[in-house]
This record gives sequence, structure tokens and C-alpha cells, in this order.
Amino acid sequence: MAEKIHPAGKPAGAPAPATNLTFPATKPLLHNTTRPVYRPQPRRTHRRSFCCSICLCLTVTIIILFLIAAVAGGVTYVIYRPHRPTFSITSLHVTQFNLTSSNKLTTKFNLTALARNPNKKILLYYDPVIISFKSHGVNVGNGNIPAFVSPKKNTTALRTVVALTGQTVGGDDNGVKLKSEIKSKKSVELKTQMDTKVKVKIGSLKTKKLTIRVTCDGIKVPVGKTAAATVGSGGVKCKVDVRIKIWKWTV
Repeated sequence: MAEKIHPAGKPAGAPAPATNLTFPATKPLLHNTTRPVYRPQPRRTHRRSFCCSICLCLTVTIIILFLIAAVAGGVTYVIYRPHRPTFSITSLHVTQFNLTSSNKLTTKFNLTALARNPNKKILLYYDPVIISFKSHGVNVGNGNIPAFVSPKKNTTALRTVVALTGQTVGGDDNGVKLKSEIKSKKSVELKTQMDTKVKVKIGSLKTKKLTIRVTCDGIKVPVGKTAAATVGSGGVKCKVDVRIKIWKWTV
């Protein structure tokens, strides 16, 4: 029997012809398109851990120092019982208080004040004291007290002259009020301000100087005559404020 021939067929086992070939070859075909899969690398954390450790150490150190300071302050308070000094004005004698027709003010006062140290184991060393008298915010007298030491449980008498010559009054609203009060009344009310610095000695330890301001209100002085100011039988008690300077601010 004759073998049957299939002219359009292909031999068995022959490879299939290539199809869909593009010429010339595109760029992806010229290069190997197989790339490794990107895996993000873990970030290095040793620098961050070092910074965290430094911050933790600083925080712990600050807390420890704060606790030590608090304990030391508590022990100091229990042992020495520190108290603020007290000031009072016991006498203020007016020798001159005149306002001329040209609005020139001339004043002179003899001041006696008491500085008391209520502490049993603390000495106070004062710098010179700067004194100013004001009425309605207008300066009506200046003076000073030399430096002094206030012993333990002791009261120190301070005497000085506070004066002013040729001060022009009436240039602003406060000056107008003061001029009107001087002309219409027999007396005016003064506010005394004393500024100084004090060093505290506790045992053999001396602290740095602290700024204090002493203010005394409610003093009435006669106008145009020589007389004693009204300070009351027990004197005028003054307010003592400790002023602490932090950088540019004073509190």
C-alpha cells in the first residue's frame, strides 16, 4: 500500500516556528530584564539609641541634683529657720518743704529708720542703701545710708538726711496733681523706697548678694513749715521684697 503524504503538514517532533518576533530587537531584549527583588535595608539605630541614652542620663542627673538641693534647703531651714529682715520708719522730721512761684520744689527731711534682724544664727551684711521719697510718682527727696552689718537678733537704728533742691514740679499730670495738692492742702502723702543689696552669713558660709527693695507707705508730711511727719506711735511698717534677677528680668 502506498504511504500517504501530507504536503501541508510538518514532521513529527519538529519544533514550532517562532512567531511574533520583532526586528530590530527592543532595548529590554538587549539587556537582561531579570533584576533582584528590592528589599529595604533596616535603618541603623545605634545613633538614635546613643542620643536617647544621653538624654536619659541628663534627665536623671538633673532630677538627682534637684532632690539634693531640696534636701539641703530643707535641712538648712530646719537648722537655721531663716526669716526676712524687717524695716520701719520711726521718725521723719521735715525741716523744709517749699514750692516757689516758679514751681521749684526744695525739701529736706531728717529720717530715722530701724532695721531688725530676727534670725538667731544668721548675720546680714548690707551695702549702702539708696533712699528716695515720692509723692504722686514725683521725686521729692533723695538720700543714702552707709553700709552696715545687722547682727543676730538685733535692731539697728539708721539715720540720714533726705533732701532735694530746685526740682521743677508740674511738667506732667503727676506733677500737676502734686502742685495742686501742695497749694491746697497742709500736708502731702509720701512713699519711701529703699534699695540695697544684702549678703547672708550662715555659720562660716556667705551667700552671694541679694537685691532687696523696702517700701513704706502712708507717711504724711506738712507743707511749708518745720514739723514732724505723721508716722504713728509705733512707726510705719515697711514691706521688704527680695528681687532676683534672671538674665534680663528682675522678679
